[in-house]
Amino acid sequence: MTNETTTTLAGIPTLAEIQRVADSLDGVIVRTPTLPSVALTKVLGSPVSLKLENLQRTGSFKIRGAVHRLSKLTAEERARGVVAASAGNHAQGVALAAQALGIPATIFMPMGVPVPKLLATRGYGAEVVLEGETVATSLRLAAEFAERTGAVFIPPFDHRDIVTGQATLGLELMEDVPDVDTILVGIGGGGLIAGVAAAVKARAAEQGRTVRVIGVQAENAAAMGPSLDAGHPVEIVTQPTIADGILVARPGDVPFAMIQELVDEVVTVSDDDIARALLLLLEQAKVVVEPAGAVGVAAILAGKVHDTGNTLAVLSGGNIDPLLLQRVVSHGLAASGRYLTLRIPLPDRPGQLARVSELIAHAGANVIEAMHTRHGHGLQINDVILELSVETRGPEHSQLTLDTLRAAGFEPVVVQD
Repeated sequence: MTNETTTTLAGIPTLAEIQRVADSLDGVIVRTPTLPSVALTKVLGSPVSLKLENLQRTGSFKIRGAVHRLSKLTAEERARGVVAASAGNHAQGVALAAQALGIPATIFMPMGVPVPKLLATRGYGAEVVLEGETVATSLRLAAEFAERTGAVFIPPFDHRDIVTGQATLGLELMEDVPDVDTILVGIGGGGLIAGVAAAVKARAAEQGRTVRVIGVQAENAAAMGPSLDAGHPVEIVTQPTIADGILVARPGDVPFAMIQELVDEVVTVSDDDIARALLLLLEQAKVVVEPAGAVGVAAILAGKVHDTGNTLAVLSGGNIDPLLLQRVVSHGLAASGRYLTLRIPLPDRPGQLARVSELIAHAGANVIEAMHTRHGHGLQINDVILELSVETRGPEHSQLTLDTLRAAGFEPVVVQD
């Protein structure tokens, strides 16, 4: 595989170039809505809008860059086919773009890829190869496939054509909220925020004003901060995060150069912050977003972004496994103080379970699940353990529930995830 990134393809896309690409994508992508958020406006203290790119074809912004990159291939390159590696959104974007342009596509995906993403990628006509435990392995295998077969490798973010395709989203943001002051965009490899910043900064300069672009990264995959400090892309050791869509150990060379010049600030959010954001989006905005797509909202809820005028958060994707969504909602409820998992030691005599239930009901909380066992936890022969999942109305109500149990002589322990 040849490296087509830093040297020959560097340079920030111009506004005219981005507009031409946007015109070429008309009819291929959909114009996703931008809606005001009353809940987030209350939190931030200034108007907040949400760009619902989770409603884009394939469920994310990735289709923009994929279609543009594939459209630039020569007839000879198209005949050789394309290859990519991804655990989800990039895979689907390349697969659909290849299908639309009549190009054979092979996608390498790790063994643990969520079933909905696997089925969607196959549904767009790509040949999917399941091999390896991580996306890094899939990328290596895809590169080897490209060398072996001559297929054109389509990187997820580190290519100027990819960045320019993503930049078309920036034009829409400026049209949807003409008086926007601050735009929040998630950061993984950097392709989306680099493109958005290129379009936004150019359009704002044309209008004689300033728009801030703030990047948001997950704390377990926060490579951009060290990279900016070092002045070049730095590879870090990542940790597992629910925001797998931005779980990238090293920013791309091409987007990093643009981010250095164009992005105003980078902030970091935790998995708890992201889970709370997903919960708010489900309950208040009635939209389903994947964790990586919710980091901008997470930054607002975590106080990482302050009142900066009209603010627009990009919901970059909505491809979330229903099983993961179930776990994330539970995690979000716990992080918001609305869900308690309690472990309560009890003497093994009649009436104790009923007494605990009565106290929780008296506190106004609701038992969701219960387990009563005499085994494990180092129990004495006359002891039992009661494990309860309890729904509350928030942190203060959770504390009231705990205080009620303790006042009656019980010793509940809050079990963390």
